Amino acid sequence: MDGFVGRDRELKQLDRMLRRTADGGRAGRPGRAVLMRGRRRVGKSRLAEEFIDRAHVPSLFFTASAQPSVDIDLELFAAAGAASDLPGAAVFDAQAPRTWEAALRLLASALPDDRPSVVVLDEMPYLIATDPGFEGTLQKLFDRELSRYPVLLLCIGSDLAMMEALNDYGRPFHQRATEMVVPPLSPADVATMLELPAAEAFDAYLVSGGLPLVLDEWPRGGSVWDYLTETVGDPTSALLVSGERSLAAEFPSEANARRVLAAIGSGERTFTLIARASGDMPRATLARALQLLASKRMVDAATPLSTHASKETRYTVVDPYLRFWLAFLGPHLPEIERGRGDLVLARVQKSWTSWRGRAIEPVVRESLRRTVGGPLPEDTAVIGGYWTRTNDPEIDIVGADRGPVAKRITFVGSVKWLENRPFDDHDLAKLVVHRSQLPGADDGTPLLAVARSGGGGGPVTVMTPDDLLAAW
Repeated sequence: MDGFVGRDRELKQLDRMLRRTADGGRAGRPGRAVLMRGRRRVGKSRLAEEFIDRAHVPSLFFTASAQPSVDIDLELFAAAGAASDLPGAAVFDAQAPRTWEAALRLLASALPDDRPSVVVLDEMPYLIATDPGFEGTLQKLFDRELSRYPVLLLCIGSDLAMMEALNDYGRPFHQRATEMVVPPLSPADVATMLELPAAEAFDAYLVSGGLPLVLDEWPRGGSVWDYLTETVGDPTSALLVSGERSLAAEFPSEANARRVLAAIGSGERTFTLIARASGDMPRATLARALQLLASKRMVDAATPLSTHASKETRYTVVDPYLRFWLAFLGPHLPEIERGRGDLVLARVQKSWTSWRGRAIEPVVRESLRRTVGGPLPEDTAVIGGYWTRTNDPEIDIVGADRGPVAKRITFVGSVKWLENRPFDDHDLAKLVVHRSQLPGADDGTPLLAVARSGGGGGPVTVMTPDDLLAAW
């Protein structure tokens, strides 16, 4: 299966930057740098490899790991340089640089000056963690040495917050690099890759999160149950392994953050219930853990969207795959390891409809945000939800002109993601009641329904899975 469905945009962007190195630059500085970030296991490294294969230029690909000392990183980098196909790779032979400045000077002497080349520093946050001075050293050597050559330097990292901060004002690499975000494959990519109709493509997206490694295992044209029946019992499958590896890399020592993430993944959404599910964690400890999870873009903290301010914060896991893994797989890995994947599969089947109904809501909101020229009012700038402490009402979709406190509500909506049950008059009556309870809405506020099985008629606009998929 082609793991690069949906990666045309990123490949074209990299190709444009490589061509610019060949075209030269101001003051004889043709070199370019890219800060590439994306969640773990979305295929950043594979994207870089594919780009190099297609570009047919000399390259060096170095992948850092959590080494205990700078000396080991330097030794591995020198070995990668000697094994590369850079024209001057021989300069690394029998070399043992003791500093990153010395290692990067060796790299500069190995680069071609008459044609483009690519240098990849994969998992760069590990290098910075081992040597806090690495960032400044790289900037100095890039400015003085590397940028004199037609080289494209790709700095790749999965720590989203750190990679984003590298280009901030006051940091050594500020305005020296192009930022590039590699997202998971989208629902539309999943539909194309797996040859699935829209509704089933969204099911596959909720399970896989758009992770290429998981989708590579998925049988073409197969339903969720075709895939899970085959995979849940295999402890070496990407579906099982990816979650644990991601968490181990993100939180090697932060046990509290993992406990809190597990509580949110199990379905708890409020501060009080998360604290209880985390073993009655103290408020200050929980607040620190939530702040860490939010900084790593793993948890979203949302407040109700209306014309009134509210502090009723709710927390959700951002990544759809991790949301599925935490709910059904992570807590039951021992069952799978002892050959009882059937118990896990039965648990998924029992809870699938209710779990999917809530899990699809953030995906629906993101789809609506991407909708251009559709049924949404033109002045809709923010899309969220609304709830009260007692969940009376709890409204799936709210559109507004601004947030977090709106000046005007532009539409009110409901998500009905059930098979063989369209949005009907009963659902419409309930939505009308909810609209009357939403601060800022009135009888003239447009109504929207997003229904897996369609429906509609009357004063409500209905969007189907096909409509949502088109937005991607």
